[in-house]
Amino acid sequence: MVDPTAIVDPARLAGALAALPDDPDRAALRRAATVVLREALVRGRNEIERRFREDPSRGLRTAAAYAYLTDAILVALADVVVRRVHPNPNPTNAERMTLIAVGGYGRGEMAPYSDVDIGVLTPWKQTAWSEKVIESLLYALWDLGLKVGHSSRSLDEMVRQAKGDGTIRTALVEARYVWGDTGVYAEAAQRFKTEVQEGTARAFIADKLAERDARHKRMGDTRYVVEPNVKEGKGGLRDLHALFWIGKYAYNVNRAAELVRAGLLSGPEFRKFNRAEDFLWAVRCHLHLITGRAEERLTFDVQTEIATRMRYSDRLGKSRVERFMQFYFLQAKRVGDLTGMFLSHLDETYAARGGRFGLPRLRRRPRRLHGFVLDRGRLALPKDDFFAQDPVRLIEIFALADLHALEIHPLAMRAASRDARLAVHVRSHPRANALFLDVLTSPRDPELVLRWMNEAGVFGRFIPDFGRIVAQMQFDMYHHYTVDEHTIRMIGLLSQVERGLLKDDHPLATALFDGIVQRRALYVAVLCHDIAKGRGGDHSILGAEVAERLCPRLGLTPAETETVAWLVRHHLLMSATAFKRDLSDFKTILDFTGVVQSPQRLRMLLVLTIVDIRAVGPGTWNGWKRQLLSTLFETAEEVLRLGHKQRGRDERIAEKQETLRRTLGWDKETLAAYVRHLPPAYWIAEPDDVIAANAQLVDQSGDTRLSIETSVDEDRGATLVTVHAADHPGLFYRIAGAIHAAGGNIIDARIHTTRTGMALDNFLVQNPLGGPFDDAGQLERLKTTIADALANRLRLNDRLAAKPLSRPRADAFPIEPNVLIDNAASNRFTVIEVNARDRPALLHHLAQALFQSKVTLHSAHVATYGERAVDTFYVTDLTGDRITGQLRLKSLERRMLDAAAGKDFAVFA
Repeated sequence: MVDPTAIVDPARLAGALAALPDDPDRAALRRAATVVLREALVRGRNEIERRFREDPSRGLRTAAAYAYLTDAILVALADVVVRRVHPNPNPTNAERMTLIAVGGYGRGEMAPYSDVDIGVLTPWKQTAWSEKVIESLLYALWDLGLKVGHSSRSLDEMVRQAKGDGTIRTALVEARYVWGDTGVYAEAAQRFKTEVQEGTARAFIADKLAERDARHKRMGDTRYVVEPNVKEGKGGLRDLHALFWIGKYAYNVNRAAELVRAGLLSGPEFRKFNRAEDFLWAVRCHLHLITGRAEERLTFDVQTEIATRMRYSDRLGKSRVERFMQFYFLQAKRVGDLTGMFLSHLDETYAARGGRFGLPRLRRRPRRLHGFVLDRGRLALPKDDFFAQDPVRLIEIFALADLHALEIHPLAMRAASRDARLAVHVRSHPRANALFLDVLTSPRDPELVLRWMNEAGVFGRFIPDFGRIVAQMQFDMYHHYTVDEHTIRMIGLLSQVERGLLKDDHPLATALFDGIVQRRALYVAVLCHDIAKGRGGDHSILGAEVAERLCPRLGLTPAETETVAWLVRHHLLMSATAFKRDLSDFKTILDFTGVVQSPQRLRMLLVLTIVDIRAVGPGTWNGWKRQLLSTLFETAEEVLRLGHKQRGRDERIAEKQETLRRTLGWDKETLAAYVRHLPPAYWIAEPDDVIAANAQLVDQSGDTRLSIETSVDEDRGATLVTVHAADHPGLFYRIAGAIHAAGGNIIDARIHTTRTGMALDNFLVQNPLGGPFDDAGQLERLKTTIADALANRLRLNDRLAAKPLSRPRADAFPIEPNVLIDNAASNRFTVIEVNARDRPALLHHLAQALFQSKVTLHSAHVATYGERAVDTFYVTDLTGDRITGQLRLKSLERRMLDAAAGKDFAVFA
């Protein structure tokens, strides 16, 4: 450390404390000492932060500086407490004590707001004097504003508790002397080694690996989540710490560099270890300083700030935050690689004593396979230059692992990682490409083997376009994983659909899969669908160009290549149509089928769309999306299958009316009387179950001017809210505001006006977590709030202003509101699509803007992608025609833009 005395000068600090006048009030003396120590602590922290700003990538140096500062404060404090606050000129043997640092502090590494983990050890049971000293130490540390983790034990208690508690044992592994009796410390270290550590290395390693697996599962079990936990997440600091704990416990290493001497890491691997640790500590220190607390999760709202502090800059196609996070994920991947290498050495060392760490036992297999050897059920290399002799083997080892359900020996993975660059030489090799295609389209578990291939770096070397998206994050709140992780998960989901493992979740896709003729093309399309992200253009178009180059290389036919390119180019078409358009408008279906053109493409596009949404992350797939995609598929399939022979509009209306009659047991006269009140568009727009529910509500309402009904729809993953009320201008925006005020989110709305002047509006509502709005108390409050809003018994704007939820993470994303007005998307309506930052009551404000623009709203469709909302409205003018006047369209666009941006505008009661 350069000039540590500029951080804190122990001699000057001791002098300042010695200059304090004696005070018979011992507590007052302690408080006076605390004032001096606090000033030293603040000056030291400021100096460390200044150095860190000047050199913002030096994480280890900064972590060591905080530990050094804490040491100096503790030593000075302990001296003043023992010598002046509780003086004891002739301590007995029982009153000897030592102060130790444990945990991360014991390792000599601290982030700005890390806990100060300390322990006090005494030879035997604590004396009254010892208790007073410890109490004063703790009070002073708390007065300094430090968060202290502390323990006080006799040596016998230390041994007994360390034997019985793995957490205590791990903390003591990193114990370091700070102050006090060195004899007590030496005895403690010796007893720990002989009575706790000796002969228990294997059990300790197994415990640490089990803890690691449990922690990974708790954190999402992937190092590629886009808001990673720097300390506890997979590929984070805790994984590196676990390696050091194991090395120290099993091999008595005292510093990470000694892992090389112990043979656990090679020199180059330790340098990677050190670089990864340095980077992760830098990120962690920035994270603490920015948030002002011990925050370990790298959330969106701080990623940009850290990228700026660490001096990343924008590049073509990639922002500074995306470049920073890509480097973060590459370091996390490197931690995973090092963990694998480390465990392989342990595996070999402890092999004779039992099973392999964390690996299942496999049945015996032949000792050789295509030149590879089998080492205890794992594919291994016969010699170190096996890949160099024939680089095709870099692909073959993964193909064999898939074909024979074998694991790959960690040393073979290490060699594959080292020799991955050789894959460049076999990119055009027919056998290498055939083997890769076999893995990609495997009927077994392609996700697992492709993940191994990616971890080794072979995947990105062999498919360079894929290499460009490795560790590439997507800076938004919708995508949970990096692009390569999303793609590999998607391939796994596709395989599960094909094998019938997701039949309960996706019965339609599972049933359709056997009818897909170009199976290989579908797998390759999944591989390529996002392969051009981060290039600064439309990734769908650029990805199709990549597919046109890659498919022939992989051995696909011209017909398969054309299909892959089409699927990649249009992989967002089906979700955009289903979630942003009115599927009851026949023009929507005709436009969609005009692009799709064949039933085969439609089947493949549906399956591709489903696994794409599922692979985005937890909670992105729900029953409502299933319903919309199924409806679009079935309607489009009928058009593609029957062409001009499909059922006409009048036939579909008559069929729905007959279904209603049978469902409710009505006679023809009752049905005819009901039908007279509703326009033809109603019967096209609503599904049979909603039509039946509406009819029952209208029938029960009689002459009542307001009726509200709610029913939970588990299939759609939402609650149907139906309002039957006297129609008047502004009805929709008031209902929308009331639903939000009651805590609901509208995901779809259809607005109908009967010939008797009544509104019949259907809303699909979810709770803030994306599930049905189903609590009985909430539903009752919802009905009351709607009724009060329509009767002007509450001021909606005041209620909504008091309700907004803070979304600081969403504020990290710059989203310019955008309004698209389209008169070609429908033959009957003007379609308005609004893209804006999602916020509470957005739909209410947009609907209010439509009301002020004097247009008639017929349906609204809401899609949310993380921080971005896309709300689509089907409207006409007050005479029922599309809006075509240029001045009118410009005025409408401007008003909708203002509402999307959250600008204030006049409120109509």
